[in-house]
This record gives sequence, structure tokens and C-alpha cells, in this order.
Amino acid sequence: MKITKKYYLSALLVLSLFLAACGRSAADETPVVKLGVVGEEQDVWEFVADKLAKENITLELVKLTDYTQPNTALAEGEIDLNSFQHQIFLDTYNAESGNDLVTIGKTYIAPLGLYSNDLTSIDEVKEKDVVAIPNDVTNGGRALLLLQTAGLLTVDPAAGTTPTVNDITENPLDLEIKELDAAQTARSLPDVAISVINSGMAVDAGFIPTEDAVFLEPVDEKSDPYINIIVANSEDAENDIYQKVVKAYQAEDTKEVIAETSKGSSVPAWDEN
Repeated sequence: MKITKKYYLSALLVLSLFLAACGRSAADETPVVKLGVVGEEQDVWEFVADKLAKENITLELVKLTDYTQPNTALAEGEIDLNSFQHQIFLDTYNAESGNDLVTIGKTYIAPLGLYSNDLTSIDEVKEKDVVAIPNDVTNGGRALLLLQTAGLLTVDPAAGTTPTVNDITENPLDLEIKELDAAQTARSLPDVAISVINSGMAVDAGFIPTEDAVFLEPVDEKSDPYINIIVANSEDAENDIYQKVVKAYQAEDTKEVIAETSKGSSVPAWDEN
């Protein structure tokens, strides 16, 4: 079939219009970032998502129920970022899983607390009382160090930041340590004398940590490993869109939301270093 010059030019015009339309579509497409969150984290991130929407970035919150899910979801590509953990937790996960997740920004520090339905002071803890702590290595170790700070037991200093119940060297009240999933520590209160509860879980359970904790973890120079972080896969550490997410979080107006949602118990930490 003979192709006329007119037909050839018309075909080129159609093709050009099609390619131009495709180019506009790609340029105009709103980036979508899936962020895994747990507990009170989601309230602050909803505020950040509203800010990012004004920059034409959609931050989709993937709400997870416990601390075992977000790193696996990130490593498997189900989400792009997560925000729920501190550095020790991340380091432990990487070591155990062989994955390479990295910190791309700091958020806040949330003091761990001892809570009770019946006791109003740490001095009321009795011999053979049952104490619930999180059962993961990092939060469990942090809980044991908190019990040590509260004067209830002593752990072997050689265990560093992640002691286990096997590292308890002194337990003068013969306390029974009950290890539970972190999400169950608040629910265990009717069955134990005291429970070590992460701040986010405590707030979700209706507590005001600064008012309701029998004993609250001090925030000092030793707290840096417990600063919460924003995490990505290593190959995405310098991703421009993800860096914009970090910048939107690390802003003065976010500090106000952190104070409100944590009931004054979480401390913004990105200005520390």
C-alpha cells in the first residue's frame, strides 16, 4: 500500500500528541509514599500527611498493630518507610534478619513507664509480685534496665543495652518477670502488680504517662539510643521524596502535635544532634 505524505504527517501528529499526553501524565502524577506506623504515631503522621499534600506528595499511612510487622513489611517492599522504633530495635532487627534498613531521620523520644492498676508508688511493690515486660530483645532489655533504675533488681552490666532475664544478678523481692508481646503489656494490668509499657501503647490505653506512671524512665544523656526514627531501605536513603517526608516531620508545628497526642510525654529529638 502506498503511504501518502498527508497520511504520514497525520500519523506523526497523532503519535506526538500521544507521547506528549503520556509525558504530562508522568509529570503530573502525585508521588505516593506508604509509611508503616504503630499506635500513637499515626496521629502525628496524619498531620504531616496534610502538610505533604500541599507539596503534591501523598503520604499513605499503613496502620500496623504490633512491633513485629513494620520492618518486615518495609524489607519486603510492602511499604516505603516506617516510623515506630528506636535505633537499638532497628540494629537488632538487621542483625537477626540480615536485612539492611537504615535511619533517615529522628522523631522523638518516648520514656518507658511502669504502670499499675493497684499501686501508686514503686515502694508498694511486694515480694513475689508479677511484673510484665515486653518480650522482644530491645524493649525487654530496656524494661529490665528501667526496673534496675527503679531499684527493683540488678542486671549484669556486661549485657549492655539488651539484657535478658538471664542477666538478672539480684532480685531481692523475688519478682516474677512475665514476658509478653509489647501490645499485650497494657492489657495485662488486671493480672500483674506492675507492667512496663511503651509510651505509645500506654497513651493508646488511656494513660497520661507523666501523670499515671508509677515510675517513668528518665530522659538524659543515656537516652540517645531510644530516640524514635524514620526508617527506609538502604538503597532509598537519599531518595528526594523521602527526604521531604523527613523535613515535613522535623518542623516546629509538628512539635506541638507531638505534645498534644502524647499528652506531653514525648520529647521531639531531631534538634539534639
